[in-house]
Parts: sequence; structure tokens; C-alpha cells
Amino acid sequence: MMMQSLNENSRDYIEKVATEALSQFDNIAEAANTKLHDGQTLGSEALASINTLTSSTTIQKLDQISQANRESYRILADEPAIARVVVMDEKGEERTYYICRTTPVSGFPNLASYRAPVGRLASLAIGTEFTLPNGKVVEVLERAQLRPAARADGWDSCDTVVEAEHVGPLTVESLRALLAEVAGEEVTEDLLEQLLAEESVKANIFDGVRRSVITKMGLRDQPVLDQYQDEIFRLPLDKRLLILGPPGTGKTTTLIRRLGQKLDTAFLEEGEQRQIEMVASARGVAHANSWLMFTPTELLKQYLKEAFAREGVPASDLRIRTWQDYRRELARNAFGVLRTATGGGTFVLKDGLPSLRPEALDRPTQWFDDFNAWQRNAYMQELHEAVNILREAKAPEVQSLGARLHSALTQSSEGGLASTFSSLAVELSKVQDLVARLKETSDGKIKAALNLQLNRNRGFLDELARFIDGLQQAQTTDVDDQDDLDEEEDPTGPRTVRAAALNAYMQAVRAQARSAASKRTVSKSSRNGKIIEWLAERGMTEADQAEVGANLLVQTYARRFMNPVKRYLDGIPRRYRTFRRERQQNESWYHNVGFEARDIHPLELDIVLLTILRAAGDLTSRPNVQRDIDSPAWASLQPILGHYRNQILVDEATDFSPIQLACMAALAHPRLRSFFACGDFNQRLTAWGARTSDDLKWVFPDFDIKEITISYRQSKQLNEMARAMIRAVGGAEQYASLPVHMDSAGVAPVLLEYAIDEITVVHWLADRIREIECFVGQLPSIAIFLNVEDEVVAVAEALNTALAEHNIQVVACREGQAVGQESNVRVFDIQHIKGLEFEAAFFVGIDRLAELHPALFDKCLYVGTTRAATYLGVTCVGKLPAAIESLRSHFGQDWHQSD
Repeated sequence: MMMQSLNENSRDYIEKVATEALSQFDNIAEAANTKLHDGQTLGSEALASINTLTSSTTIQKLDQISQANRESYRILADEPAIARVVVMDEKGEERTYYICRTTPVSGFPNLASYRAPVGRLASLAIGTEFTLPNGKVVEVLERAQLRPAARADGWDSCDTVVEAEHVGPLTVESLRALLAEVAGEEVTEDLLEQLLAEESVKANIFDGVRRSVITKMGLRDQPVLDQYQDEIFRLPLDKRLLILGPPGTGKTTTLIRRLGQKLDTAFLEEGEQRQIEMVASARGVAHANSWLMFTPTELLKQYLKEAFAREGVPASDLRIRTWQDYRRELARNAFGVLRTATGGGTFVLKDGLPSLRPEALDRPTQWFDDFNAWQRNAYMQELHEAVNILREAKAPEVQSLGARLHSALTQSSEGGLASTFSSLAVELSKVQDLVARLKETSDGKIKAALNLQLNRNRGFLDELARFIDGLQQAQTTDVDDQDDLDEEEDPTGPRTVRAAALNAYMQAVRAQARSAASKRTVSKSSRNGKIIEWLAERGMTEADQAEVGANLLVQTYARRFMNPVKRYLDGIPRRYRTFRRERQQNESWYHNVGFEARDIHPLELDIVLLTILRAAGDLTSRPNVQRDIDSPAWASLQPILGHYRNQILVDEATDFSPIQLACMAALAHPRLRSFFACGDFNQRLTAWGARTSDDLKWVFPDFDIKEITISYRQSKQLNEMARAMIRAVGGAEQYASLPVHMDSAGVAPVLLEYAIDEITVVHWLADRIREIECFVGQLPSIAIFLNVEDEVVAVAEALNTALAEHNIQVVACREGQAVGQESNVRVFDIQHIKGLEFEAAFFVGIDRLAELHPALFDKCLYVGTTRAATYLGVTCVGKLPAAIESLRSHFGQDWHQSD
């Protein structure tokens, strides 16, 4: 509220702070601009001219430093400081610090980065003691939170919060206006002018902390965190952290601030710096680029990028991803789980696949554990089966190898898969030699049969090629037939027509010989089956088939030991297919009908990916594997190393399942295991999202879970309604308190019932929007939420017509896309607005929400109504749903009648 009186000491103090701060802004910005434009930053060309023998790595590092310095100068030129703090040491000596958002420019000994340990002073309350890095203990005497703004007539700071032991906290709307008004008081002799000047000073200064109006869509900028948030973001790099809290408590802001600090190696501990240097030298990826953040929606992703830019952190689409997109990329391009046009992969991803029973969504961790244990056992059974067959082979050298492999398996049985792979690696060269000799013999027999056909008909391969070309027009490869594909074949396939025909001939004849030796039949509907049928008598003789088939079976079983790590990881999708088939018969986890064996649901894909990632992570985290990663035994893990990041971050974590979160966690580099997530169980908008802390502890048993409860977004009225809503719908109990000294007064939310047609709703919305503009004095950030995407365009067009007289533009944000100017009113399907905040929000048809999303009604309602900071409007087709009837007392009719 406006100041009623301001004593002379307080007035002199504020004037002193204003004079000093604006002068400091000017000096810092001038120094930063000079550095930015004088070309003194050291680049690769300058360095190369100084010393041509300097390594390219050193040049690259200096270039990165130069680029970082330029970015810091750019930020300081626009925003010289975000806080001013005065401290006193034990000797009674005072020192003033200015805190900036980035690395300070040289020449200002009292200018410190907020990321540095000294930067914590900006978050501490008056009277708090703090130990400086040099060991000196100081007490905070004064604090001012600054918001610099460059004006035509010089620097200003808007809505500056000033506090000292006997002053404030006070909010000063404009420091420059304050100084101008004080000067005006002193020079005028006219009594009327003096009175007006005094009133102007009072209007510029407010008791307490004033809430700012949200004028643009996005994430609120909070340059200085509160004391508890500040403590969290400074925790060591190698932590597994989760922040839980109600809407508007600054969870995402804390996450962003932490990443900014942890990317700036200058502010890392010495041990942390050594760690990231080791990782960077091993992988060749700079720490500044080795991070990945996941968010549930594209819309939130775009506004996170903007928030990162404020921190001087470049955040491209490669750094901030939705799990939906990244999952597909991993499964299709990295791990070969999803089919591609080149013929690789096992499954076809289908979002609406009716494959999963309810228990799979309700108990995802047990579902994963069931598959992971099953597939490990299945793999070990494959190895033991292969060993037994090799031990029983006719050839002595095969028997001998089988005996050694059996011994290796037996001795390592207690040590898990890593121990098994290490033991088998000893025999790798002998397995390779055996398979090479056997393959030479079998290929010789097959090519001899082919040459016989070519001697009879030189156009044989061309005829086969034309036949194969006809097969490509139809789906001829059965899913189960993939097990018969030759492991030694190049997955990219031959590039010439005849070479492709030769490759197909070799595969088909091998399949025929194997089936003869194993007493199995090649499926006639498969590609190999159709080629065999076309060949008829033009393949090998029965005698040669038997001989080659026996040879190929030995090769098949011996190959299981040629690259066991690769075979284990690559075989996980195939083993999943078999597991699903078995569990379908037991009616466990899956429905038994309604989809094809090659199809896979996104949540099933998560299970497969997590199995691959955890297995690979378990291996790569072992010192002996890290040491010998280039050896043939472990080389197949190298591609996975390329997906590890020094830092993994997750926003709105409770929208993701424990399996999805575990996949993301598995991407954290094993040496650092740095993972930071934030969320709120009451805001979970997915049926599969994490529901309890136990779900999250399953991801990391040592998860350090922090709760923050001070809400900086909502007015007192909306905060009280949000708490009442949690109680009404039985959500997770939480207490969101408002900041001390903040002016949190607002207006009651408003309700329209029995709005049975669009015209009624649109006119009511238009009236409320005009009211808001009158109250605020400008059009703030306003959003309208609907229950279904199909209505977004129609409502936006109708509202545009209703508001045309006052030139208020309304835009339809299809699929959650941000369009239009900042002053536009925006219309969204509610599923897209997670994590954003607006000064005003309207939720249309909340009673229909219960019908459309019964399982998530309470969560959608809570998320929708907590997007608003001050103004909230709600409409119902009928009446207020029974589940929230108890909230009726919180609503008014319109804001002219509100308190």
C-alpha cells in the first residue's frame, strides 16, 4: 500500500541508496560496453598468431572463455546489478556489495556474481550472519533488490525493494523519479508545488513488497531467490535433488538458477572442476554443452528457453526436449528398438495402442522389475543352452571351446552380468577364430551352389533381383522371422542390385539349411520363405544342406559369445516381445487381443529403453569397464556414452512416470550422477505420472527431496481458494504461505453458472476482460482454458468479435503453440498450460471437465485455476460440480462487486 508517512532519516537513507545504485549502474554498464566493443577478448586467431604450436584444445578452451566473457559483458550492459547488500564484520567495519546475475567485469572490487558464494548475501534476511570465503564473519545490515532499466535520461531501477534494520521493507516504484522529486522539493518555494512534490514522493514509495503485474506470457523472472531456494541451488553438482511445492513457489526458477551456476566452472569446487575436466577429456564434449532438460510440453519448452537466455545460458532445441520426442529419437536412431525404412528395428510405435491393462499404469515399477528379471534370466538361459550344445558338438575344437565357456559362466555366476561379460571376454579371440573358419566353409558351399546356377544361367541374379523387387511392394517379413536373420550381415544392406540379390540368396539358403538341421520350417509368408519357394531346386543339395546346416547351428551358438555385451543389449527388444507374449497368455500386464505383435505403446517403449539404459549404465559405471572401454569386449558401449550428460534436469517431474524419470536419470553421466527435478503431485496431468515420493525414491534411493512452500504468484484470495480446493478434492496436503511483507491483496474469483451456450460465455468473458484492463490500467497477460482442442478456434474468433470495439486481440493457440503479440488474449486447451502463469485466467466449462477426464478432474482443475496470479474466472455449463461445491463461498459475480 502507499506510504502514509516517511520520516526524514528513512527518506535520506532511500535517497542515498538511489543515488549510489544509479551511479554504480552507470559505471558498470559503461565498463561492460567498453569491454564488449574494444575487441580485447582473446580469440583463436589472436592466439594462433602468438604461438602456432599451441594445441587446438587450448585454443578451443580460450575461445569458449572469450565467448563467455562477451556474453557476461552483454548481460551487464543491460542489467548492471540485481542487488545491493551492506554487511558489517566483527570489527564494526562496513562493506557494500553489488551483486550481478553473471560474471562481474573487472575494475569493481565490490561487484560479485550471484553464482559466487558471496552472492548468497543477496538472499539473506537483515541480521543474518554469513561466513565469507576468506573466513570472515559478517552480518547483513542493509539489502536492496534492484531491477535496472535503461531510460532515455539515464539508468533507473523499477520496483526496488529496500530494507534495513529500521527501514522497510519498502518498494520504490522508480529510483530516478525519487531523486527528481526530492530535487524538485528543494528548489521550489511555491507552497502548492511543495505539496504536490511531497505527494509524488509518497506515491512512488510503498509499504512492504509490491506484487508486480504479469504483462507477458512466460515464466516470471525472479533475479534473487529467497534464502531457502538459494541454499538448494548451491548444493554440490553430484547431487540427486527433487523440489516439491505448490504452484508459484519458484521451483523452476531455482532449477534454472542452479543450472546457470553449475555450468559456470569458475564457481564450482576444485573437486568438481577436476571431475568435469576428466569427463570432458574422455568424451571431447565441453561441460557447458553437456546438459539436457526435459519438459512435458512444447509450449513450456519455448518459455524455458527464454528464461535460460536471461541467465546467459544458451538453450537450443538440443538442450531442452520433451520426453515424447527424445524417446522416439533414442529408440529409433540410437538403440534400434523402432523400425526404420532401412529395415532395422523391431517395433512400430502407436500412441493409442490398446495393449496395457490398468495394473501396468498403476504399478509401473513392478511391471518393469518383472520384465527386467525375466529377460536377464532368458539371456542367461540362452548362454547356457549355447554352451551345452557346443560341448556336445562332434568337432573336438568346438567341444574344447564349449568347456572353457562353461567354466567361465560357472565361475562368474555370482557376480552378475558384468562379471559374466568379463569372464567371457577372455575367450573372445578363440570364439572369433572358430566362427571365421566355420563361416568360410559354409559360405564356400553356398557360393559353390550359386556358381553352379550362374554357369547354367548368367542372368540368374538379375532374375532373382526382379523377384525380390516385387516382394518389396508387400509386407513379407514376419516379426518372429527376425530371429533367423544372419547376425553377420551389414544392416545397411548392399548398394547394388546384384549385390543385394546375392545377399538375399545367401540369407535364404542359410535359413533353409538351418531349418533342415534344426528340424524347423521356414515360414512361407516370410521373405526368406518366398525366396526359397522361388529357388525350388536351384539351392543346395539335401546333403549339402545338412552339412552346412550343422555348421551354421554351431556358428549361431558360438556367435552368442563373440560380442555378448552387444548381443545382450540388442536382444532386449526381442526378449520384450517374447515376454509380452507370455504375459498375455497369463492376462498379466497386457490385454490378449486388439493389437499386432510388432506394435508397441509409448509406455511399453519406456520399459524397453529403461532396461537398455540401466544395463548399460551398470556396466559403464564400473572402473574396469571405463578403463578398457576401447577393447573389443566393451566397445559396443561406446555409442551409449555419447548420450550421457553431465547434468540432467526435469521440469514438472510428476507428469512423468517413474519409468520415464528413471530413463532420464540413466542419462546422467555415471561419474557425476547429477540430477535435478521439480514438480507437484497435485499438478499431475497424466494418468501414468508419479504419484508418491516412493515412486521417486525408486528412481534414486538417495534422492534428496526438498519442499518449498512460499508462493510468489497468487493473491491472498486465490491462494486461500487453492488450499480449499486441495482439501475439497482430497489432494496431497500442502500449505502454501505468502511472502512476509508482500502486498498480496487481490479480488475474489468470479463464477458464471448455467452458461449453456457459447454466446453467453463469450459475452461474460468479454465483460470481465474489459474490467481487468480498467483496473490494471493496461491489458495484462490473460489466458482462457478450454476442455477440448476442437473448441479453441471457435471461442477465439467469437471473443475477437466481442472485443473488437476496444481493439483487444484474441488468438487461438492451437496445440499449445504460442502465437501473436504479448498483449493478445490467448485461448488454450488446458493440457498445454502446465508451468505457465498469467495475471488473469478463465476456465470455461469446468463441470464438463469431470465428464471428460474423471480420473484427472481434480488435477486439471487445480492446475487450471492456479495459473492466475490475481484474476480468476470460472464458467459452468450447469452448476458448480458437487466435488467443489464447498468452494462456492470463495466466488463472486464480477469484479465490480468484489472486495
